[in-house]
Amino acid sequence: MVGAADDTAVPPPAAFEAFYEADRVRLGRAIAFALGDADLAAEATDEAFTRAYERWPSVAQGNPPAWVYRVAMNWALSVLRRRRRGLHPLYDPTVEAPGVAEPAVTAALAALDAKHRSVVVCRHLLGWSVAETATALHLREGTVKSRLSRANQILQSRLSHLRPSEEQS
Repeated sequence: MVGAADDTAVPPPAAFEAFYEADRVRLGRAIAFALGDADLAAEATDEAFTRAYERWPSVAQGNPPAWVYRVAMNWALSVLRRRRRGLHPLYDPTVEAPGVAEPAVTAALAALDAKHRSVVVCRHLLGWSVAETATALHLREGTVKSRLSRANQILQSRLSHLRPSEEQS
């Protein structure tokens, strides 16, 4: 068994490969949109997927996309804290929000702080339930609901000009 100890490259489990291929781009875009920094998001996403691979048996037992999202966001926020700067309100305008074509919507989302924007990203852009969002962000469901409610109020007030007025009817 001379070669067994030298064999450190273990092929990834098929389930991890399928998860990576199915969710890498979508989660990466969502993380980039939530952070507002495409480069930091790419690093965070890669870091989170690497950690998921290393812990795949336990990660696979839960909700892998939520786990990766939470780890990526936590890692990125730690990097930002180490840089001694906060999240900037609107990040790189070239970051494409999946499913958001209206520039006013992108600007309104950008004006939200990171904790509110992250809840909106999970619920509306990723389509996760309140429970899944709470798991991903490591929050209580009530906190997700209150942050989402507050974010929706802010978005409604900032986007009211996009609603058809009753006077035009």
